[in-house]
Amino acid sequence: MATSVSKSVTVIFSVLLLSFFLTVESQKFSRNLSQRSLGLRKQKLSHFRFYFHDIVSGPNATAIRIVEATRTNRTAATGFGDISMIDNPLTIGPERNSRLVGRAQGMYTSASINEMGLLMVMNYVFVEGKYNGSTLSIVGRNPVMSPVREMPVIGGSGLFRFARGYAEASTHTFNMSNGDAVVEFNVYVFHY
Repeated sequence: MATSVSKSVTVIFSVLLLSFFLTVESQKFSRNLSQRSLGLRKQKLSHFRFYFHDIVSGPNATAIRIVEATRTNRTAATGFGDISMIDNPLTIGPERNSRLVGRAQGMYTSASINEMGLLMVMNYVFVEGKYNGSTLSIVGRNPVMSPVREMPVIGGSGLFRFARGYAEASTHTFNMSNGDAVVEFNVYVFHY
């Protein structure tokens, strides 16, 4: 009888162990999906034009320096290592009181020792119309003194899921006395 129970326990244990390994093996790390299963339909190319208000001065500043790097003779002119957090208004026109269409939220840092070159990491958070609540993510280099700068759109959320494209920036105005700037952005983005 003891051998019979022992054999039964061995068989049950073997079956459980085998089913465990089969279950673990059947769970996959990745799988193929259809675009429709995620609600993705026809891909569109859209163009957005708006103005980015980088307000660094006064009581209503929207760009705040959070790290000021130690200055050396090599870095004094470019502010290399400085980091600023932003919550800049995006408006339909260059005037500060123009209609708000979104906000640029994120940060930029001076990433070049030899020129005014920024690393921009930001989300355009749209607050109007059908894009309200949707975002576009921008990460890239911004050589500030170039007439037109190009940065990649690397993704998005809401109506911009799976977004990709690029953003062109050109300085509209720059106030030498206080550092405030208005930058025109033309954004070209593929999305569903």
